[in-house]
Amino acid sequence: MRLIGVTGGIGSGKTTVSNYLKEKYQLPIWDADIYARQAVEIGSPILNEILDRYGSDLVLSDGNLNRPRLGEIVFNLPEERRWLEKQIHPYVRDRFAQNIEKLASIGSRGSETRGPMASFDGPTAVLAVPLLFEAQMTDLVTEIWVVYLRPPKQIERLMLRDRLTREQAVARINAQVSLEEKRSLADVVLDNSSTPLALLEQVDLAIAKKVGG
Repeated sequence: MRLIGVTGGIGSGKTTVSNYLKEKYQLPIWDADIYARQAVEIGSPILNEILDRYGSDLVLSDGNLNRPRLGEIVFNLPEERRWLEKQIHPYVRDRFAQNIEKLASIGSRGSETRGPMASFDGPTAVLAVPLLFEAQMTDLVTEIWVVYLRPPKQIERLMLRDRLTREQAVARINAQVSLEEKRSLADVVLDNSSTPLALLEQVDLAIAKKVGG
């Protein structure tokens, strides 16, 4: 079983890599961001915990969590960010664990991986986890891919993508383990400092060479 953990820094290009793996190689993508949103759906215990802590003004008129407002709180107060992560990370980890168990079951029944990945032994899946290191989920994957972007470019892209000030962008970047440190811990480094085509060519090379294989 091959479990590829795709991570990096905020705005570094993780989604581009995950989408490419899904579209070209027909791999299942398990997205931590999606599970984190599901964790705070209307009526969920975690949402109720958040509202108990911060007040009902964090709810939008439709009952959903005001995520931008919550982001303002947790990115400026490290202790609050840690509290929030303690609520959400176990839920996300549990979802991954369920998926891995199902994938292992498929492999144990001798099912063959179809499509472009059929040459690999056993089933393959991608765990897209922005906080793979921070949430201590590295044990869930068999190899770690870090999408790397030089800091000035990362700040620029984040400001443009999320319409943030430089100070806001830097605060969000600093809330994560630095890309330099993540890069040093990676099995595969995908440098996104050049062109989109150059990034995808690196993905092709990485997918063709199984780490440890």
